[in-house]
Amino acid sequence: MYASPPVPPSRRLRRALIAGTAGLLCAAAAAARARSGAASAPEPARGFGGPPVLAADDTRAFEAAPPGFDAPQPGVPAGRVERFEHDSPITGTRRAASVYLPPGYSTGRKYPVLYLLHGIGGNHDEWRGYVRAHHILDNLIAAGRAVPMIVVMPNGRAQADDRVPPADRMFRPEHVAAFERFGPELLQALIPAIESAYAVDGDRRRRAIAGLSMGGGQALNIGLAHLDRFAWIGGFSPAPNTRPAAQLLPDAGAARRQLALLYLSCGRQDGLIRVPQALRRELQQRGIPHVWNVDEHGHVRESWADNLHHFAQALFR
Repeated sequence: MYASPPVPPSRRLRRALIAGTAGLLCAAAAAARARSGAASAPEPARGFGGPPVLAADDTRAFEAAPPGFDAPQPGVPAGRVERFEHDSPITGTRRAASVYLPPGYSTGRKYPVLYLLHGIGGNHDEWRGYVRAHHILDNLIAAGRAVPMIVVMPNGRAQADDRVPPADRMFRPEHVAAFERFGPELLQALIPAIESAYAVDGDRRRRAIAGLSMGGGQALNIGLAHLDRFAWIGGFSPAPNTRPAAQLLPDAGAARRQLALLYLSCGRQDGLIRVPQALRRELQQRGIPHVWNVDEHGHVRESWADNLHHFAQALFR
């Protein structure tokens, strides 16, 4: 059991995305609080698409992660996170990603790779700096509960100026459209660049994609549209940029054959739960196996950290 870590104030509470005027205003307020360094409370069960309406099967598939799962632990070897740059034909610029290399990384072996995408107000540092993904992976790998893997955390905002915009520009059409353009960049530029620079196993069964909020929608849109490239797909609190199931899964038989894991999650206090709920209902109707995990949180890092903890343990088995 991990030791219980001190609980720091939340720095960048992620609000629900593209869910009407109320969601916009609250997201802007959250961003302003984050810049001022003010602490944020867990997301209440209201707003952002309306009050959550839960079904009988909107429950946890796993117990909550143990205390300290997302903090450094004594005696646990640490991987390293380094900056990686690549040229983008989509933006015409040189862009950055953060890359996690597991403890003991060696070019003498090939590693599976997880592409991990951030939310609308984040960048390539959100999973490391805010969710603390590197500590989660270090602890799981040390315990033998996760396969040593490379984790690529890119900037999913594919535009020349890919900085996080101020709150009043967060939901402008050009900013949202930049997330849509990331799919071609990932497939055409980033994946080949990563596989040239690192000891990556390029087989589709050794490649995963997942994300939180806006990045959760991206991961579902990109991954399910390219099952020839990704066998493991996760959407944590996916936002309304998630495409309808009919577009994502036109061939249910192919999805059943090719998916190693489709993982959906959300918090029971998150008004955006309607988005993955709708996808889950379609998956059930089409007979496509998947994991559905509903935790006790809102649209907050605690939910995303907990679900990365569970998702990572299932990968590449």
